[in-house]
Amino acid sequence: MRRALSTFTVALVLTLATAGAMTLLCAGPALAVQPDEVLSDPVLEHRARALSKELRCMVCQNQSIDDSDAPLARDLRILVRERLKEGDSDGEVIDYLVDRYGEFVLLKPRFALHTLALWLGAPLALLLGGFLVFRASRNKAAARSAGVEPLSEAEQAELKRVMEG
Repeated sequence: MRRALSTFTVALVLTLATAGAMTLLCAGPALAVQPDEVLSDPVLEHRARALSKELRCMVCQNQSIDDSDAPLARDLRILVRERLKEGDSDGEVIDYLVDRYGEFVLLKPRFALHTLALWLGAPLALLLGGFLVFRASRNKAAARSAGVEPLSEAEQAELKRVMEG
């Protein structure tokens, strides 16, 4: 009975520790937006949060400004909210930030002529690699099916003489 209780206790402690760790990991990004930044209008706040998830933190670079604790990310979140309060559409806010900071501020770059290599590079490399593998396998199969004839007795004798010689 005592052993079963200790196993249960260990399992309970591990479960609670795991749940606590998961809560802390999931709560981190949610803490980035400070209460003083939140707009009173829920519709505008929802738009601001959606826009913030599309914009790159210039300090962290692989995080959105919605997830980042960096001071610049906070400034950008406030700027987005100010632009929305002034009546800008989502597209106008994005265009304003791109004009000010460049396309790098976008987590997902626009599909345009100057970003064509970003969008088409990986698929083209995949297609090229697939083509090269296909061609190499065909060449190997063709070489196998070409049928190499064995050496004649004279050729074998000549080869033996050269090898020993």
